[in-house]
Amino acid sequence: MIVDKQKLQETVDYLATRTGIKPEVGIILGSGLGTVVDMLEDAVHIPYGEIPNFPVSSVKGHGGQLAFGTCAGKGVVVQEGRVHFYEGLPAHKILYPLFVMKALGVKTVINTNAAGGINPEFNGGDLMLVRDHINFMWLNPLTGPNDDSVGPRFPDMARAYHPRLREIARQGGKELGIELREGILISFSGPSYETRAEIAMSAQLGADAVGMSTVPEAIVSSYLGLRFLAITFISNLVSSDRTAKLTHEEVTAAAGAASRKLASLIEYVVTEMKKVGGDPGK
Repeated sequence: MIVDKQKLQETVDYLATRTGIKPEVGIILGSGLGTVVDMLEDAVHIPYGEIPNFPVSSVKGHGGQLAFGTCAGKGVVVQEGRVHFYEGLPAHKILYPLFVMKALGVKTVINTNAAGGINPEFNGGDLMLVRDHINFMWLNPLTGPNDDSVGPRFPDMARAYHPRLREIARQGGKELGIELREGILISFSGPSYETRAEIAMSAQLGADAVGMSTVPEAIVSSYLGLRFLAITFISNLVSSDRTAKLTHEEVTAAAGAASRKLASLIEYVVTEMKKVGGDPGK
């Protein structure tokens, strides 16, 4: 993956004119999860369309702006809504925000998404800590030429979902009284929802939830040397015998109801990052 460094510098320079916050943590919000940004203090909101070279999402339920603020004394940048591969943009544009985050000083990325629950023990409204993924998007965002000065040609994915950050999140769930599931996320490219046969296959492969994002962000975060934590909101349960029609509006409505629970957990993770056994570095 090659990102134009001149364009990247233009983006960073522009953002410096809009806010003096130097973020340590980057947060990516999925469908309907925009209220998480309310936890920020002294927030500055910048619409994607005003940011040079920044991709703009066309999906309803995604806020379409960067928010800069502080949380637990740390600088934070929140990506309110992501661009998905099904929107038709090339990988270097879709994942451009992660390159921007790193250039701004971000070292830890907390990713959220809404997904369907495959594991029959899950319930709609649950939060799931992602411990690993299965890439059924039929693409890898790092395909193509590589800039060795940015990241390795063959990044290791064994620790893509940072163990120490997951440990902190588990502790947060216990202290906050939030039942935090843990499992494997399988991602398809979308935009159509999965067939019953695809859900049956996913269950056989060991997946606990299914979505249309997060896998690309996990791959590129590992490539860039960023610590990565992913929390999935289980918007609904899916099964191989599902007959009811599923809509995006239902998914975003369910996610909105869980945003504050998710915000509490994220705030805990940000607060405890350097208190649980030291800085959770690689």
